[in-house]
Formats: sequence, structure tokens, C-alpha cells
Amino acid sequence: MPERTLNFGAYGARGIKGYEAVARQLDALAGFVATPITVRRGLLARLRYLTRTDQARRAARDAGLTVTDRTLKAWLREERNPSKRNLERIETAYRAVRRQNVSRYLLARLNREGRGTRVEFHPLNQSQVLRPRQRVVAYRTLNVRRWDRIVEAWAAGDAQALDDAWIHDAVVDLGSEWGQYEY
Repeated sequence: MPERTLNFGAYGARGIKGYEAVARQLDALAGFVATPITVRRGLLARLRYLTRTDQARRAARDAGLTVTDRTLKAWLREERNPSKRNLERIETAYRAVRRQNVSRYLLARLNREGRGTRVEFHPLNQSQVLRPRQRVVAYRTLNVRRWDRIVEAWAAGDAQALDDAWIHDAVVDLGSEWGQYEY
């Protein structure tokens, strides 16, 4: 079985790690607020989401939004505006809380009662690699049936755990050539 790629891009290959592509797709499925946080409407949507219930407030505090209730109310009433640092904290907390809230739904959707979800594996971009050094890599599909660790790592925002889960629960099932699909 091949090991992980140690010197990716040495000959001009381009691509992103597989777990990063998975995280992007799960983020797209999560349905985050589309309006940027720098626009008033986007800020208010995120603040309402984070202050809607006591559980959401606790999760926001756990995710790093540690301002007083008085400050939150002032932001919601548009009496004050958050600093850039607080905008980043609001965005980080919003994404963390949203991921936690939709993870159960995504897990059920992706596992589909044991049937799994078909995933397309596209090879890395070798257009800049000299012809003698190019690998023959084809587009592949695989039905991934175990999404539990993948979605759990994504919801926690743990990149290393997501990488490990993606490799061990999905990519290894491609057989002896799984190392070609790490990127």
C-alpha cells in the first residue's frame, strides 16, 4: 500500500488535499449565511443565529465569542458596531455553532441508512508536470458508507482528525492506488 505523498508539487503538480475538498463540500452543504459579515444584514443574521436560544449562546461562548450580553444587545439594536477582531470572532463562532447544529442532519443524509453516498475522486492537476514524470491517474468513484468520523472531525473543526478520517474511512477503499488520490 502506498504511503502518503511527502514531497507534493516537486515536479509541478497542483491540487488540494482531499480532506480540504471534503471540508469545502460539507461547508457548502451546511448552508452558511451567504451575505458577508461586513454587510449589516450578514452581521445581524449571524448575531441572531448565535443569540436565538440559551444553547446557542453557550455554544457561541464555547466557540470564542466572549462579549457581554449588553454588548450583544447593542450590536443587535445597531447602537454599536463590533471591531474587526470581534467580527472575526463572530464569524468563527457562527461557523462552529452552525457546523455543530447541522452535523447530525448531514450524517444521516450522507450515511443514508447504511447505503452511503457516492463520491467522485478527481486526480491532481498534472498539466505543469513534464510528460515523463506524469502518473496515469483516472477519475474514480466510490460509495463511502462510513461518514461518522469524517463529519465529527469536520464539526469539531479538527483538520488533522478530518485528514486521518478521510484517508482511513474513504480513500484507502480505492485499493492499492489510494495514494494517487490524496491530493
